[in-house]
Amino acid sequence: MPAKDLYHDIVVEALIADGWTITDDPYRLRYGDRKLYVDLGAERTTIAAEKQGEKIAVEIKSFLGQSGIDDLEDAVGQYNIYRVVLQEIEPDRTLFLAVPERAFEQVFDDKFGRLIIRGQRLLLIVFDEEKGGIAQWISSPDIVK
Repeated sequence: MPAKDLYHDIVVEALIADGWTITDDPYRLRYGDRKLYVDLGAERTTIAAEKQGEKIAVEIKSFLGQSGIDDLEDAVGQYNIYRVVLQEIEPDRTLFLAVPERAFEQVFDDKFGRLIIRGQRLLLIVFDEEKGGIAQWISSPDIVK
């Protein structure tokens, strides 16, 4: 099982404060003989009784390496692998990539970063790594122009 990310506890607290219940820490995926571990699984009950609650899986990335592009390549590769497996075995669970605000500003918040978000269909949770809390949800890559 992989080690927890530096910001793991901050993201857990931010999700709980945002109304989510952490159901899995880590969220285990199995496909054939392969075992994968997404950092978190969470659920939120919706108000309407006829709707089922929302379910998400969250992969947390710190972006603390020497190169933001190298970190981006690693994060996107891992995200895409998890997304493909989740679509196959649990299509009602949505995968998010959680990144600190600093990384969002340095890597994602420019023309290149927005292209990657749209092209890779990334769903992001941007969290405040200093104060805690969720700064923004990007739950539709199409909103990023």
